[in-house]
Amino acid sequence: MFALDRYYLQLCRFMDLGDKIQRCLRPVVHASCVWNLVKLLLRLLWHLLHLAISIWYLGKGIGLMLQSYLIASGLLRRYRVLNLSNLRYLAIVIDSEEARHTLRVVELLSWLSDIGVKHVCLYDMEGVLKGSKKIILKKLGDARPLEVADERNLFLEKKHMVLEFVSFSDGKEGAAKAASFLCSKYLKCADGDQEPVFTEPEMTNALGAIGFGGPEPDLLLVYGPTRCHFGFPAWRLRYTEIEHMGPLKHMKYGAIIKSICKFTMVRQNYGS
Repeated sequence: MFALDRYYLQLCRFMDLGDKIQRCLRPVVHASCVWNLVKLLLRLLWHLLHLAISIWYLGKGIGLMLQSYLIASGLLRRYRVLNLSNLRYLAIVIDSEEARHTLRVVELLSWLSDIGVKHVCLYDMEGVLKGSKKIILKKLGDARPLEVADERNLFLEKKHMVLEFVSFSDGKEGAAKAASFLCSKYLKCADGDQEPVFTEPEMTNALGAIGFGGPEPDLLLVYGPTRCHFGFPAWRLRYTEIEHMGPLKHMKYGAIIKSICKFTMVRQNYGS
């Protein structure tokens, strides 16, 4: 009988202990449930935000595609006639990986020729376009390289498209040779311990003297995944308008017309 009472008392103690443990863990369990609910709501909010942004970009892409189609078909009156008097020299910067698609580059140049652009500079960092120079000129047929064009009357050329091929090495080599030219010139005219001071006009003249000056593009169209000029010679971009066109594989005829039209309508102030 006493043994049964003892077992009963122990059982009661265990039950009391279980109740105490449950009361202690109840706030912890409640807080854990609340935290899981908060995480679930935050995750849901993140997915909704991501969905909204994706829908917005999709709608924007569809709108641009539709606009490009309307421009290319001539249904939008403001884009039917382009005044190219301010667009004397156009530069095309292409990511080196995309520049390997020569047929797309040729198609892009054909579009520019149809629009009326006759002076184009092609640039990529690794010189891929330089390697495809002969193929591009052969595919276009009526194009000629800048080397054989008359630089004094360059912008009077209307019959043929004039192409210039530039890479990152040209800019690097040009800067090095210009610095060497200026230093040698300074050493010849050095007077005592006077420190050399090179101005921007002197640098420009030095680049021209060594054959790395080149015309300054009025408009630069960038085809690539990032919004940068990929190392295009900086001294030729002093007054250049830069427009990012997206990947080359997504190029559109209407988008080119839109960018050129936008450039021709911009008022440019060059200062005094």
